[in-house]
Amino acid sequence: MSKPLVSVIIPTYNRANVISENIDNVFSQTYKNIELIVVDDGSTDDTPSILRKYADRIRVITQKNAGPAAARNRGIEVSAGDIIAFQDSDDLWEPNKLERQVALLEKSGDSVPCCLCSASFGIVHGKPYTSFDISDIHSPHEEGLWLNVAEILATRLVLFNQTVAIRRWAIEKVGVFDESLRYLEDYDLPLRLANEGPWALIRDPLVIYREGAANSFSKQAARDPIILKQCEITIIERALARVQNQTDSNVRRRLLSRLQLFRRLLVSAKLCQSDSWLSRVRGSAISGFERYKGAAFRRSPWYPQAVVVPLETVRLS
Repeated sequence: MSKPLVSVIIPTYNRANVISENIDNVFSQTYKNIELIVVDDGSTDDTPSILRKYADRIRVITQKNAGPAAARNRGIEVSAGDIIAFQDSDDLWEPNKLERQVALLEKSGDSVPCCLCSASFGIVHGKPYTSFDISDIHSPHEEGLWLNVAEILATRLVLFNQTVAIRRWAIEKVGVFDESLRYLEDYDLPLRLANEGPWALIRDPLVIYREGAANSFSKQAARDPIILKQCEITIIERALARVQNQTDSNVRRRLLSRLQLFRRLLVSAKLCQSDSWLSRVRGSAISGFERYKGAAFRRSPWYPQAVVVPLETVRLS
């Protein structure tokens, strides 16, 4: 049986200093049945000339600057693979990343929408630190099926784009990245995928996360807290609407609690940008109180833990 084609999509914008390393890293994958699509999102540096050096080894799509969500969607549109993976032009993959994800998806069954792995953030306080550590995803198994994806994503974020491999049918069913969102389109899409059932999960960090440029979207979002909170509210409101008729009231309850949190934090962000010092003090007090509550929740017995089981326990068709 032939191996499935994997479409690797790299959105890039003014990354002439790293894009070659990123492309070469994808070509070093032990899994070889891939097509590599680079979407140049209106670069004004030497990125286009560097991409031309790869000739027909890669497919280059050029568009006016429209943001990473639009670039990824354009890549999805022209791709042909049964499985779609995204790589950011700052980060790197371990050589066996795709091979392990494809193998686990094939073993998991056709109904599993995607496979998520962890990412390495380097050494913190003398110990390796990963994206799963940040998201409090602790699996007793090196590989398995993550059963309560929706419940976990209703309480926290996961690093998604660089670490996921998605079946095409799942993208076609739930839709692509929402280009109307200024930020966190990579939280909105996994929330939609969470409704499609368990995910395949690899505990090992197969992605090497590297700090992006000063103008990266994550850093822009940190400097733009009001719009960031508005995006979070929109995402959770949509997620709540999708689960209104589902039997799992626990997910609805957690989403509602998160929506209320984001609304309070939006009030806090607006107060912190007020001209009134008293309003700024109130905004900081709200933010500090919510941080305290969040820390207490993470230490409480009500904080949900990821449920991951070995494939032998649950086999999906």
